[in-house]
Amino acid sequence: MAKYDNNFTDQLRERLSIVDVVQRHVPLTRKGENYWGCCPFHNEKTPSFSVREDKGFYHCFGCGKSGDIISFTMEMEHIDFMAAITELAEMAGIPLPEIKQKSQEQIAAEETYITITTDAAKIYAEKLFTPDGAHALEYIRGRGFTDEMIKKYGIGYAPKNNIISNKFVNTKQDKLIATGLVRRGEYGMYDFFRDKLMFPIFNARGQIVAFSGRSLDGSEPKYINTTDTEMFHKRQTLFGFNFARENIHRANRAIIVEGQIDAIQMQCNGFGETVAPLGTALTEDHIAILCKANRNIIFCFDGDGAGQKAAARACGIVLPFLRDNSDVRFAFVTGGKDPDEILRKSGKSEMDKIINNSMPLVDFLWKITNTNYLVSTPSGKTQAEKFLKSQLEKITDKTLRAEYEHEYDSRKFNEWHKWKKKSEQISIDVPDIELTTKNTLNFIVNKYPELAERYGDFISSFNIDFDTNVPDMNLGFESAEKYLISLKLQKYLEKLTIDRKQLIADALKNNNPDSIKEIDDKIKVAKEKLERLLDTNDR
Repeated sequence: MAKYDNNFTDQLRERLSIVDVVQRHVPLTRKGENYWGCCPFHNEKTPSFSVREDKGFYHCFGCGKSGDIISFTMEMEHIDFMAAITELAEMAGIPLPEIKQKSQEQIAAEETYITITTDAAKIYAEKLFTPDGAHALEYIRGRGFTDEMIKKYGIGYAPKNNIISNKFVNTKQDKLIATGLVRRGEYGMYDFFRDKLMFPIFNARGQIVAFSGRSLDGSEPKYINTTDTEMFHKRQTLFGFNFARENIHRANRAIIVEGQIDAIQMQCNGFGETVAPLGTALTEDHIAILCKANRNIIFCFDGDGAGQKAAARACGIVLPFLRDNSDVRFAFVTGGKDPDEILRKSGKSEMDKIINNSMPLVDFLWKITNTNYLVSTPSGKTQAEKFLKSQLEKITDKTLRAEYEHEYDSRKFNEWHKWKKKSEQISIDVPDIELTTKNTLNFIVNKYPELAERYGDFISSFNIDFDTNVPDMNLGFESAEKYLISLKLQKYLEKLTIDRKQLIADALKNNNPDSIKEIDDKIKVAKEKLERLLDTNDR
């Protein structure tokens, strides 16, 4: 009988949690590492049916039945293999491939693929410690990598010449091209990775299936990855997962960071449960893979606007995977730094503080809502209500969704709708700015990264998407810095003016005019600074 190939059935097992599949038929209760329930295959009153989520396996200690999501579906619903695969594919939301048996040629091709990528990794690793790779070795050591770390993660160097094309000259071209390591050009074969610091990418079984190359000359993009192949799909691959899997189990959580170097430094400095997506935004496939190992996830992103935006997107993706045993949190590294820099300069203790102070998902979603909508107005409240509803509808566990709805109903009543006798100053974290200012800031961030780093905290407060294209604003470095300083002074003056109004009201009650004089002095000084700055701009 024809069968689906192993790639597709493995994809189903990675995408679907066995707990989710079994719980459609059997109520389960978590006890320790396993879930327990009464066996659906024989009559019993005391639960002896065990489900291990991280292994994707079930076993009944009463009747001896055992297997995975496919065998469970076949047994439970009395259907054949093909029908079970069809049902599970629909549940996973992935299309069915053509039914086919894996041929001997396909098996041989996969073996050849792994042989080539493994041999290529050895070549790159050797090149790193030659004169050709000296600058790459200096760079990675400068990032705090020891030789032991370099060896463990197979880090290497792809030279400027066509080393792979030449080394595999006796290999059939189509098989070599299938790995993504080389391409066919007008004048023959040439290497895809040239003058790059090389990071092997392993699949969950520890086989090298692709590579990520980092530029060493400052060119963009910083990283290029092997294009998708038969054996490698970026959307379904988490960097470092092969090393992190057991640590995720022991730590009872997974940490997701933004890049390869961050992931390696985290793993080598006491956070072995860390992984990173590869050259693409976080996907549902990434979350599905992690949830099979553990449903406790900490997203650790940069604290700038881009990091906040990535975190908001991650929040929307993870909601359908929430269960009553999930603990999803969000941690942010501020000050223009990343986990790598925090660990190298401040050590594990500082990173522990960031992770331990992470924000629960229920609070982060509430923060997103209050940041993106002006809830002090009826229209803003309406928009915020619709947004929250759309997000909560993603939670598939109805009981859990009801708990979230109850929590937010309470917060909305206490924070949005409750009338108070005295007026309050409304504080909005993210200023609403007009288009010219937004475009100017966008231009400065992309044109002068050193200014973006110097004034990072102030710029990030505007929560602008800096990935959009903007026209050339014709600003030199000095003028751009003066613009940022003047904008910062203007925002400071606006805050002082609001504070002064509140102080006047308080002074009338408490007869304390000295506080008004103090803030008037601050306003005067700020205005003088702004006038001097504008005066120098006019010259």
